[in-house]
Amino acid sequence: MNAPVNPDRRQVLAGGGALIVSFSLTGAFAQDQAAPAAAPSPLPSPPGSLKTSPYLDSWIRIDADGAVTVFTGKDELGQGFKTAFQQIAAEELDVPFASLKVVTADTKLTANEGYTSGSHSMQDSGTAIQNAAAQTRALLVAEAAKRLDLPAEGLKTENGAVIAPDGRRLSYGELVVSDMLHVQAQAKSTLKDPATFKVMGQPVPRVDIPAKVTGGAAYVQDMRLPGMVHARIVRPPSYGAELMDCDTSAVEKMPGVVKVVRDGNFLAVVGNKEFGTVQAMMALSAAAKWKEHASLPKQDDLASVLTSLPAQTSTIFEHSDPAARGEKTIEATYTRPYQAHGSIGPSCAVAQLADGTMTVWTHTQGVYPDRQGIAEMLRMPPANVRCIHVEGSGCYGHNGADDAAADAALIARAMPGTPVRVQWMREQEHVWEPFGPAMMTKLKASLDGDGKIADWNFEVWSNTHSMRPGGAGCMLAAQHMAQPFAVPAARPLPLPEGGGDRNAIPIYTFPSAHVVHHFIPDMPLRISAMRSLGAYHNVFSIESFMDELAALAGADPVEFRLKHLDDPRGRDVIAKAAQGFGWRKDQKAPRDRGYGFAFARYKNLAAYCAIASEVEVNRETGRPRLVRAVAAVDSGQVVNPDGLVNQIEGAIVQSMSWTLYESVTFDDTRITSIDWQTYPILRFDAVPDRIDVHIIDRPGKPFLGSGETGQGPAAASIANAIANATGKRLRHLPLTRKRIKDAIDA
Repeated sequence: MNAPVNPDRRQVLAGGGALIVSFSLTGAFAQDQAAPAAAPSPLPSPPGSLKTSPYLDSWIRIDADGAVTVFTGKDELGQGFKTAFQQIAAEELDVPFASLKVVTADTKLTANEGYTSGSHSMQDSGTAIQNAAAQTRALLVAEAAKRLDLPAEGLKTENGAVIAPDGRRLSYGELVVSDMLHVQAQAKSTLKDPATFKVMGQPVPRVDIPAKVTGGAAYVQDMRLPGMVHARIVRPPSYGAELMDCDTSAVEKMPGVVKVVRDGNFLAVVGNKEFGTVQAMMALSAAAKWKEHASLPKQDDLASVLTSLPAQTSTIFEHSDPAARGEKTIEATYTRPYQAHGSIGPSCAVAQLADGTMTVWTHTQGVYPDRQGIAEMLRMPPANVRCIHVEGSGCYGHNGADDAAADAALIARAMPGTPVRVQWMREQEHVWEPFGPAMMTKLKASLDGDGKIADWNFEVWSNTHSMRPGGAGCMLAAQHMAQPFAVPAARPLPLPEGGGDRNAIPIYTFPSAHVVHHFIPDMPLRISAMRSLGAYHNVFSIESFMDELAALAGADPVEFRLKHLDDPRGRDVIAKAAQGFGWRKDQKAPRDRGYGFAFARYKNLAAYCAIASEVEVNRETGRPRLVRAVAAVDSGQVVNPDGLVNQIEGAIVQSMSWTLYESVTFDDTRITSIDWQTYPILRFDAVPDRIDVHIIDRPGKPFLGSGETGQGPAAASIANAIANATGKRLRHLPLTRKRIKDAIDA
């Protein structure tokens, strides 16, 4: 893969013949200038990311030849939004899908949309693109009406042109040649009627897939620039280790070695060929002498570790009905271990310092925050750092991508003019990436005489769930320099989205409920964002406990949930999943199999998802196998049904791996889960026989984030099915074959 070439939008203007739409509330969207002035009143904000980037030149470009480019500050991470955004723009602009180009996150070209995280791409960027495209179409129609001396209402748009009733046609390219009004985005756009959609709502093949399945240049790992050198990092063997001595002379004489770079505890070698550089890295590692410190806790009692750490406690939800009386009470504790992203492709980045500008190609989930951190680390003005997102083969959370970007930039500074490619090794990714935090939840609830929940109590112990860059201190290279940058203090992520308390507040209606968040500022292992943050464990806990309560009430799990749920869209999703699965009250699974059900609305404000599972358990070995899963999802208006199905399927498979296999291990000094043997993940032979996804489309409704809605329900559904198959309730993740076998034998 060669470096992507994307001209600055201002360069396009300088060449003439392009519409860069930057709006202010005048012209086509202005009020009657003769009207008397009224007292100023606050204007409503435009929707989505137009709130923070209101100029439409951040989103749409139309060239003189009619070519349309759409810009987004979000990253394509494999979730398929690049295709969806292309569909949205094609629909609202009335241009052929294939004629559009989508440019993703680039600090020189695109709006600052922060991180691509939290299932916000469709809600924020997709909404902005839809409205920007609609308003651009309105401008084109207004310009055509002026030229044709016709009322705008009588004109239509089709195939990249405005067409008059008499057949006269002006292409978008012709219309943008003249000087047009530049107006800011309006708060409200005239969007197309969903009933007229031709592109949105259709299963368009994803544009990012062909290169990935044919071995093409798809990822930053595939990039090869002219004159590029390869670099490998020698990481410390453990947290806090100090580099006491390293004789680099022998390594510097090895064939192909270009340079050894050392800055405090940061140690790297650069070579002309990748394999030779790996050999040099191994030799350099053998020469390095480190002083280590035993600082990690015992991991055999995770609950005790979490509750012994200092915590900031706050009540995040409180509702009480003195009339509610509970007659039967149960309580339970659930835990989640530290878990790794386990990216199949270890992290990678390419950097080059040229003409005073540091350019970094990276699979970070936030190019602007990454730029800020790298600029601080290098003590350069942010304007002199450009970060360009290129997909990485493995992502969904804060893995090693940002660290690899900082590594590459630090080395490239020492080699001006030379492109430097940094590729992490497998054990480095497993040891040094930020893990998903360990968590513990305690639940207690009572049932009244009618078998309904009268009182609900939920407590969660967890860390921040995000230590993403925004400053240099979040990057390993900056932490390991001779003049190190301090790791910033961890802070809780605010509700309603939250971090460790994400989805801790139940969506169900209970007479009395009490939810407490124990925020742990400091944890012994390096942690940060992992897909769905705290929602995965909180939903696993809530939905497992709902099954336990249903059993106590002698009720069917699906009926029990519906009895406590008022949200009509949530009820529809539950009913759809149950129907698709063939769920029946008092059903009995075949021998050694079990059925499980779970439901959640991600963050209580994004997409709804319900999942029913059938699990087979080998009682001799304890090995569980997900046989089939049936999901229903409501993510508002659907742009690409195939893309949405893909997201839910991926969520189920990924969550299945977390739930059944994954756990970071460590001793008192080092991380010991350093490869696929010590950190097992789902293998192909364990993939379910089938996954069915049923979509509830809501035409005209807002886009709801769906990329992370399935992780929690999938975990609880599997756990509930295992309990149904074995008669034993497991509450500590992962639900390994050993834990299942021990429970059966007990």
